[in-house]
Amino acid sequence: RADIKMEYKQLRLWNLKLSDAGIYTCKYGSHEVRTSLHVFKLTISLDGHFLQNEVPVLILMQNSSSPLPDLSITLFNSNNNRVTPELQSKTRQKYIVNLKKLEAMDSGTWVCQVHSDSPLINQNISFAVKVLGFQNPDLERKYTTVDSTVILSWHLNSQKIKWKEGFTGQLNWKQQGSANTHELLDFNVTAQGQLHETKKTSNFLFEIPEIKPEGSIEVKLPKVYFSHSGQYQCQLEYQGRHVQSKIELVVMKVSANPVGPLSRGANMTLTCQVSGLLPPNAYLRWERVNGTKTDIKNSKQHEIKLEVNISAAGLWSCHLIEDNDRKISLHYDVEEAPVWINYVIIGASVGSSLLVFALGCLCIISGISWHRRRQRATRMAQARQYLLENKTCQCQQ
Repeated sequence: RADIKMEYKQLRLWNLKLSDAGIYTCKYGSHEVRTSLHVFKLTISLDGHFLQNEVPVLILMQNSSSPLPDLSITLFNSNNNRVTPELQSKTRQKYIVNLKKLEAMDSGTWVCQVHSDSPLINQNISFAVKVLGFQNPDLERKYTTVDSTVILSWHLNSQKIKWKEGFTGQLNWKQQGSANTHELLDFNVTAQGQLHETKKTSNFLFEIPEIKPEGSIEVKLPKVYFSHSGQYQCQLEYQGRHVQSKIELVVMKVSANPVGPLSRGANMTLTCQVSGLLPPNAYLRWERVNGTKTDIKNSKQHEIKLEVNISAAGLWSCHLIEDNDRKISLHYDVEEAPVWINYVIIGASVGSSLLVFALGCLCIISGISWHRRRQRATRMAQARQYLLENKTCQCQQ
């Protein structure tokens, strides 16, 4: 691991080890020159390959012929931002520090800056960090409406960091309010660095898009049902370690009671409902398009169902608003019943009233007639009894 260049009076060493530290003496005739070699060794846990949210451990070791100096360590991440490590243990020969939890954006070349005042040392040691993970937020919330089409996407940074192979994963769905988990698809990376996906379930209507960005896991719901709401979790596994990212799908639907055109003077109840809990900064709003302020009604905090009683026809809209931003809207067109329908309804009401009155009169007349017949029968029975008693008395005389 060494050679000498005589013309330049140089000794070249490579693949240095800690044991190579010490004092090197060059003698040439009566001349003698001494040089002190100080060697550092920096190692990183897991060979620099991490999953999202894992904590790397750095070990810095030094060796020298002179008394070992007290070092100060400064770290800079791949974006050249200073990172404050947590010192786990320290001796003059060995420093062990913990970094913060890693994110996908932390992938790249880091720098460990080593400093000492006596002897004067300013040494930058670079090392590679590869963080395999999702570029999605920790918990992403996606809003959609019934009968719409939605694509759920998880973006892996495997292509960006040129992570070739060795990881597998799966995508699961857990329905809102249910403890059962449904496995939708499995995936793994091929030797060529491409993602390969396998559809697992047959009782769930979803598709795997053919064209999508590299390093993305996607499922497509061609027609969303209210029951499709819940948490969709994409889980990644590498050498027995796991990392996951969740997307919560919140579905909105609207309905009316009664269903159909709104007659003059009648009322209708419109209901807007979402499938899951809303964050504190989100709420529902009913409003009539081109209506007045009196046609607006907002839900209270944590309400997932909002009803409004209306008496005016028109286009009514339910909005889901988060941080004063309309995330989704669903419309319900309330039609006004034609005039002839109103007349038919009025006629039917009058006709039914007359029919009820006629039936009532008929019942009264029938009751009176029945009562008279009963009185007549009673009188005839009394007369027969009277005649019978008179005949009996004449025979006795």
